[in-house]
Amino acid sequence: MARRTVRRKAKDNGSGIGETPEIFVGGRLRPLSSADVSRIVDHALDILATVGMSGLPQAAAERALRQGAWYRADGRLCFPKEMVCAACARAPDQIHLPGYSPERDLQIGGGRVHIGTGGAAVRVLDAATGTYRESSLADLHDMMRVLEASPHIHYGVRPVVARDLADPFELDVNSAFACMKATAKPIGVSFCDADHIRPIVDMFDMALGGSGLFRDRPFCMAVIVHVVPPLTFAAEGVATLEEAIGAGMIPQICSAGQAGATSPVTLAGALAQGLAECLAGLMVVDGCRPGAPCIYAFMPFISDLRTGAMSGGGGEAAIASAAAAQLLAHLGLPSTVSAGMTDSKLADAQSGYEKGYTVAMAGHGGADMINLSVGMLGSIMVASPEAMVIDDDMCGAILRSIRGIEVSDATLDLGSIDRVVTRDGHYLGEAETLKRMKSDFYYPALADRQSVDDWVDAGRRSIWDRAQARVADILARPPSTHLSRDAEQAIRAAYPIRLEA
Repeated sequence: MARRTVRRKAKDNGSGIGETPEIFVGGRLRPLSSADVSRIVDHALDILATVGMSGLPQAAAERALRQGAWYRADGRLCFPKEMVCAACARAPDQIHLPGYSPERDLQIGGGRVHIGTGGAAVRVLDAATGTYRESSLADLHDMMRVLEASPHIHYGVRPVVARDLADPFELDVNSAFACMKATAKPIGVSFCDADHIRPIVDMFDMALGGSGLFRDRPFCMAVIVHVVPPLTFAAEGVATLEEAIGAGMIPQICSAGQAGATSPVTLAGALAQGLAECLAGLMVVDGCRPGAPCIYAFMPFISDLRTGAMSGGGGEAAIASAAAAQLLAHLGLPSTVSAGMTDSKLADAQSGYEKGYTVAMAGHGGADMINLSVGMLGSIMVASPEAMVIDDDMCGAILRSIRGIEVSDATLDLGSIDRVVTRDGHYLGEAETLKRMKSDFYYPALADRQSVDDWVDAGRRSIWDRAQARVADILARPPSTHLSRDAEQAIRAAYPIRLEA
């Protein structure tokens, strides 16, 4: 399959209100050679053409058959290479992902790196007691408020499940409402039932001020698991995908095989199967509406083969996610990968190093979106707002590294060197030093850079101590006002909203 040209000229990514947004373009890290990429892509296409997929619901299968798919004798649905390549050529390689507020809009594609939340944690780490408790709707709202105040986190896929809501519709509508109310950045939610999408889109229309306005500004992605590895469509996921496309939502569809368990144990094999599953999702999208916008979440999870449990913090996970981004970039498909899924239960040294190298490698690999990356602990089963603000600090440094090094006449100034060595002997007073003090250097908000003595004199506060203070400060502030009071009152009158006013 021919490689598309990856455009490097980017629009503003809307990463901060009142600031000039920075664009961070990754892709310099290439874990796979060009020959390796071609072999894996060809293998993925062979999987779809010869092994095929099972479980596609009848209506979607009939659309696929009309476009050239065929059934094997055992009932598996196969997709010819030419059919897949044609759909890939129709798929957009750039997607405009709106925020609730226009200044938070993102441009997804072309290796622009954006970092966000994700997952479905069922526990929250209580910072005051160090204990774990079931997550609630209030926790979800608080996590998203912290996200709103975190400058290096660009979007928010629902990070925790509101375990205090038992009714599936109430769970879905309240999750969507809590995310929308807490942040003006792009959000993403999943759905218990495809039938919940239309009333929730109606709620979004009410928030924006009129019928059909969400279709013009689809600020909430539909996060959908369309496949159950190995190579089986999830019928409910396909139904949700079809409904989301019909409602004007931008879907983020997910393949998350686990190497050695639900995908091949070799990383190359796991990548090929996962890519085939992503392309199978493309076939459903293309069958619904050719060229419909879609973001492809390619998440090659790793097993700890001693126990069979998923392990998100290993080196294998880091390199596989970077390779997944490279493969989707080769096909010109907007990408999401997973990173930052530390196995540590605390924001400790293990958490720091596992998050650091996995997120950095995904970003340098050119992932357009990095899910599951901030605020998560315990193999994405635990969430923590304190971990989120620490991770935001980390992500600022990682994004600075992705920005790279400027090489120009201005940065290689012979006259400046001559002047310094013959006069003051240092560059502190140079105009260029003062000019670039903020533009070229990243200054963390939480990480400590004091001397040992100054740190001791200041009370020996750890980064966890500073994170607790940061979260308390954020949650003590007035909430965002992007959702008008009138719109909120109308929504509360029409829907069973359980979040306290």
